[in-house]
Amino acid sequence: MTDKTDFKKTLDSYSARRGVFRVLDVPELTYLMIDGHGDPNTPAFTEAVRALYPVAYRLKFASKRELGRDYVVMPLEGLWWSGDMDAFTTARDKSRWGWTLMIMVPGWTDTAMFTAAVEAVGAKGAPSRLGEVRLETLTEGRCVQTLHVGTFDEEGPVLERMHHDFIPAQGLRMSGRHHEIYLSDLRRTAPEKLRTLLRQPVVAA
Repeated sequence: MTDKTDFKKTLDSYSARRGVFRVLDVPELTYLMIDGHGDPNTPAFTEAVRALYPVAYRLKFASKRELGRDYVVMPLEGLWWSGDMDAFTTARDKSRWGWTLMIMVPGWTDTAMFTAAVEAVGAKGAPSRLGEVRLETLTEGRCVQTLHVGTFDEEGPVLERMHHDFIPAQGLRMSGRHHEIYLSDLRRTAPEKLRTLLRQPVVAA
């Protein structure tokens, strides 16, 4: 019987406290990714999520069966961006958002494993956006992050403090895409109790 790794517990980059902004260095990580644009409350967003999870679970089962390395499937994550970052803080204009949805997978996941997982999912009634899922590494480096508890629409003031107060006060400036990690099960958690890790890559100002 193999031990099951939970990367949320072993990786420091998945740790954050509510009301506390923390500067940390995030290592290069491997993800399943799929891109989109616009309001997340749309069928395109839902279809993107439905394409990611079957591949993530196929990879988990293959890792356990073929490599003897079992792990907990990681939560959904998202990179978000807009031509004007106020679209995330004060305006909250979701129609202007671009996004990449992601699920982190172990670093030992290679192209052959990914291709086999996609083919297996496709053989049993493929999700409509399965062909858009890709395997890619992401290097964020120095970041600022915190834990938000509450609805997504209540993130604005937290992000405004992070972007306009904390980051400049540390002699830093934003350098990459806004990153969210959805620690709660959206189907089973009340909106006011949702736990979301908010992350912003930064560099020296």
